[in-house]
Order: sequence, then structure tokens, then C-alpha cells
Amino acid sequence: MRAVVTRVDRASVTIEGRINGQIGRGFLVLLGVGPNDTEDTARKLADKICNLRVFEDENEKMNLNLEQVGGSLLVVSQFTLYADTSSRRPGFSGAAKPDLAIPLYETFMDHCRSRGFTVEHGEFGAKMEVDSLNHGPVTILFDTDQT
Repeated sequence: MRAVVTRVDRASVTIEGRINGQIGRGFLVLLGVGPNDTEDTARKLADKICNLRVFEDENEKMNLNLEQVGGSLLVVSQFTLYADTSSRRPGFSGAAKPDLAIPLYETFMDHCRSRGFTVEHGEFGAKMEVDSLNHGPVTILFDTDQT
């Protein structure tokens, strides 16, 4: 799995002119699923992101995690994170097909919810408009094939 995680003051996703999900302080997670990913991969990545200590403490040090700041997650499916950019026109055959990707996208979000977090989301495969106010900015890339 690949994820781009941005610390935000607020974020929302709109589909066909209607807000589908929105959060205040927390993480905007753009989540891509690869063909070799499993439920275990999804749960481990969810734990890593939920435990990520990138929120500032009283000394302005990035020392607090999502739980400690009462944060939420907005998760948006993003197959383009698996783009093959070897040519000027990217290919996306490296991304998992929907029959695998959708359940793992759901597993990721369900695991975050089971840890007590509010999780808002986009809609897999929909044309979405994502809006966010990045805080920092702090943006971190996760690739489970490289950990």
C-alpha cells in the first residue's frame, strides 16, 4: 500500500457538488492499494499512521499522535499513487484491481475506526474534489513495500 498523509487543520471531499466527508484537525490520507497487499498490510499501515507523532506539543515539537490531539482521518482512494511514470503518459496497471482494492480500502478505514477514530472518506472510483488546509505543511509518504 502507498499513502500520502498530510497533517491538516481541515479537509473535505466533494462528489457531484455534495460534501461526502469532512474533518477538522487530523490527517488527510490519500491511499493506494497494490496487487500484493493484504488485510494484514492494511491494518499495519493503519496502525503506523494512527500512531504517527507529527502534531506539536507545548514546546512546538512534533511529539503527539492523532489520539493525543483528538484528530480524525479523511481517507481518499488514490490508485494514481501506483502510476508508472517512465513515460510522459502515466500508466496505472501497477494498482490493484477494484475487487481487491475496495475491500482493503475498507479494511484500512475499519481498523482506524476500531481504534476509536472518526474516519470520513471519499467514494472509491468516483470523481472527487479534495480540499484541505495543510498545517505545517507536514506531508509524509508511506510505501509498505519499502518498510
